[in-house]
Amino acid sequence: MRISRRVLNRTYLRRQLLLERADAGVEDVVRQVVAVQAQDVDAPYVGIWARSEAFTHDALSAALRERVLVRGGLLRGTQHITHGADYRWLRPLIRERIGNGGLSAFRRQLDGVDLDELAEAARAALNGTTMTRPQLAKALSKRFPGREAIALAWAAQHRLALIHPPPSGIWRRRGHVHIALAEEWLGAPLEDKPTIQELFRRYLLSCGPASVADLQNWSGLRRLTGDVEALRSQLRVYTDDNGQELFDRPEAELESADAVAPVRFLPAFDNLVLSHADRSRIIVAAADQAIICPGLSAVRPTFLEDGFVAGTWEVKPGLLEVSPFRELLDPAAVYAEAERLLAFLQLPGGTEIRL
Repeated sequence: MRISRRVLNRTYLRRQLLLERADAGVEDVVRQVVAVQAQDVDAPYVGIWARSEAFTHDALSAALRERVLVRGGLLRGTQHITHGADYRWLRPLIRERIGNGGLSAFRRQLDGVDLDELAEAARAALNGTTMTRPQLAKALSKRFPGREAIALAWAAQHRLALIHPPPSGIWRRRGHVHIALAEEWLGAPLEDKPTIQELFRRYLLSCGPASVADLQNWSGLRRLTGDVEALRSQLRVYTDDNGQELFDRPEAELESADAVAPVRFLPAFDNLVLSHADRSRIIVAAADQAIICPGLSAVRPTFLEDGFVAGTWEVKPGLLEVSPFRELLDPAAVYAEAERLLAFLQLPGGTEIRL
C-alpha cells in the first residue's frame, strides 16, 4: 500500500503529540515519544510544552528529582530524558550494540588503558554517592596517573550506565554535570536481554511508519536490517512516494491528510527533525541545511506551520526573533503561538517578538 508524504506528516505529528497537545502528565508524554532530546538543559522543557496541554516547568523538574524520569546518554550517544523504566532497557541495548564507538576522540589518551578496569574504578568511586564529572575525573586520575583526567571520565561514562541527576537538567540551571550509577539512582537493575525488536516497536508508536534506515538514524545504531526482518510477518508494510519500504505496527492508525496541523514551536535538537533518515515528511529539502549543521553539531530551534518546518526562532537580548523560510500562510497564528512561547520561556519583561 502506498502512503503519501502528507499522510506520513500528519501521522507523525499525531504520534508526536503535535496535532493536539496531550491531556496527560509529563511521564506519559515522555513515554509516548520514548526519549526527549536533552543536549541543552532547557530544550526538553520546551519540547514537552509543545506536546502537553497543561505542562509546567515544575512538572518536569519534580519528575527528575523524584527519579521517575531520568537524564543520561542514550540515542545517538547524546543526552536524553526518558522514563526510568525505559532507561533500564534502552541503555544496556544501546551500550551492547555501540561497543566502544564514540571514544575515538580519546583514542590516544586511552591507548593502553584497560577499559574494564577503568569502569570498575569509576563504579567504586561512585558507589553510594554522586559526583560532578571533574570530581570523577580527579578520582580516576589517581588510579591512572599520567593519563588525561577528563578522557578517563568520558570513557567511564561511556562504559557505565550513568544518570545525570538534579541539579543537572533543571530549568535554567547551568554548571557541572552530576553523575550517579543508574542502578543505584533507580533502585533497580538494568535489564539483561533487551531486544532491537522492542526498540523498533516503541519507535514505530512515536515515529512510524518508518524504514530500517529511519530506525538507525534515530537510535544511532547500525546493521539492524536482520533484526527488523525478523519482525516482518508481525508488521504492516507500506511504500512512500519514492518507493521506500516503510514498516508499522498493525494496530497503529494512519492520520488523514486533511487533518489540521496547528503552529508549533520546537527547541534546538528536537527529535522531531532527527528521527528519520529521510526527513521529507517534516522538512522541505531546501530547508534541511538551514536547520541541521553537518555532523549534527547544531540543530536550530524550529517552528511548524501546516505541519512542516517553516522557519527557525532565536532568543536575543530583549527579542524573540522568528525567521520564516517562506511566506507564511497565517502570520497571525504564528505570532499568537510565539506569544505563548514567550510566556513559557520566562524572558525578562519588555522582550519583543520580531516576525
